[in-house]
Formats: sequence, C-alpha cells, structure tokens
Amino acid sequence: MQSTIDTLLSAQTDDARHNASALASFVSKQHSEIAFSHTLTIAGQALTGHLLAGALSALAHCFTPVSIAFHALHQQFGDDVVEVRGNLDSVEREVLNKTLSGVSASFNIDAGVQGERPRLDTPGLLVMDMDSTVIAIECIDEIAKLADVGEQVAEVTAKAMRGEIAFNDSLVHRVACLENVPVAHLAQIRDSIPLMPGIQVLLSTLKQHKWKLAIASGGFTYFADYLKERLGLDYAISNTLEISEGKLTGKVVGEIVNADVKARTVETLAREWSIPCSQTVAMGDGANDLVMMAQSALGVACHGKPLVNEKADVAIRVGSLHSMLYFLGS
Repeated sequence: MQSTIDTLLSAQTDDARHNASALASFVSKQHSEIAFSHTLTIAGQALTGHLLAGALSALAHCFTPVSIAFHALHQQFGDDVVEVRGNLDSVEREVLNKTLSGVSASFNIDAGVQGERPRLDTPGLLVMDMDSTVIAIECIDEIAKLADVGEQVAEVTAKAMRGEIAFNDSLVHRVACLENVPVAHLAQIRDSIPLMPGIQVLLSTLKQHKWKLAIASGGFTYFADYLKERLGLDYAISNTLEISEGKLTGKVVGEIVNADVKARTVETLAREWSIPCSQTVAMGDGANDLVMMAQSALGVACHGKPLVNEKADVAIRVGSLHSMLYFLGS
C-alpha cells in the first residue's frame, strides 16, 4: 500500500496529479482483502491524485492506509467519492475531527473517519433536525424579522445553537417576543421556505432502500408538519405555538422538544419500527442535536457549528445533504 501512496505523492507527471480524469489511475475499483479497523471517506467534485495525497499526508500521524477504492456511489450524484481503508491510532474524536476540519478547508472536500458504519442496503432510520439542516433558514428568526424583533431573537438563537444558553430557556424567551404576530406571517415563510440542496436526492435514495425518515426539531409544528407532508417523511415532532384569534400568544403548548426529547425520539422510533441501533443516523447543525447524534450509530454534522463538527462522528462541511450517503456502507 505504501507504494500506492508514494505514487500519489509523487505522481508520474504533474498533469496526472492535477487531472481529475486521471484519478482512476491511483484508485482501484475494489478493495484488497487486507484487514483494517477504520474507513476514511473522501468526497468532492473533480478529485485529483494531488488532493487525495494531501488528505492522506495530513492524516499520516494517526491513520495508516491499507487499501484505496472508489465508493459504491462514486459519481452517481456528480461527486467523486473515495474510500481509504486503514488503521487508526488511538486519538480523541475531537482531535481527529479538528484535523479533518483542516483537511476539508485546505482541499475543499468532505472527509470522515469511521469504524463500524450503518449500511445503505439495509433498512435504517434517519432522524433530522429541521432548521438549518433540512431547510436553509431558522424559522423563528424569519418570524421575528417580520415582527420587527429580528436582531433580538437571532442573537439568542445563535447563542443557543452554540450551546451557550439552555435550549428551553432560549426558546421560551424567543417565542415570547413573537406575541401578537399574525399566523399569516407564518404562511408567508412556509410558502417560500428554502430546502437545503441535496435533500431530495438524500431522501429518495434512502426511501429506495426502505429507510424510515423523520424530523425531530426544536422548531415549530407549523413548518415541520408541512415538510413531513411535502417531503413524504414518516414522522415529525416539534414545538407547538399557541394561537388565539389568528395571532401567536407568545407561548409554547405542551412539552418543549429539546435535546433530550430528540434523543428519545431516535430510540422510540427505532424500537417502534424494529430498526437495530446499528442502523440509526441522526443529522443536525446545532448543540441541541448532539444528544440525539450520540444516541445514534452515526451522528452527522450538517454545515454545523464548530462545537458540533468537533463532536460528531462525521461532518458535511462542503457538500450537499446527499453527501450523508457517502458515509454509509454498502
């Protein structure tokens, strides 16, 4: 294997090193049978031998490759995807993820190191956060903008997502600022809601393989239930805004959907649908998603806050939502 890495590092010609069409000269179609402990997945558009070699060099202090091959989904959705099997030295997850973050920034790629992985070809469960994960906005911030309290609410939202304020307290405070907002404002936001790039490919691919799909959100049922219907999801749980005479009262009805409720949702749905824990995935961007990510076999940070990227099993830093598929076995 060392000879393959040496070839990558000092490719036959500069043209080959920097030519995406030459990637197949460095990467096999199938892995060798050599034993390994972890898989390094590297995904990006128009990958080259130079970029692959740079990623391996950056990880050389803790990861020893034994086999390089294309992922089963290589180029199926417009991305080059390479799997590097190897052995990982003892290293804390946060330290490893900081190195991977540097690799991602240096080469504009997504990279993740995993031990056991859920499999795409076996039914599983994906539980997703909603705001800034399934959709490209924070709904409460958009409502606040229409109510002329946007800056006040957005500041609290940002602190909550970074884990600086207890989620329950932050939600109660922010919702109170929305008192007397007409429900028509919510409809306006709903009708123009921006879906995250790659969400349809992600969901349709998982549906083809009989996965169950759910939203567990600290946002609001007005939007989560709408997305459940629009995207054909199996389940959605979120917070209910109290409404009176066509306006928000500034209160939340019932139990607040916080980090613990999200984690409980993963466990409950997996048990209800007889899905083994090894086939569960949770995806989110904020600190209140970390507990459900830890509850799942695979926790995926989706363009997450720095704290979330550091603690997640893998992180999508560059690609679209469908990049989650590249971190599944097949």
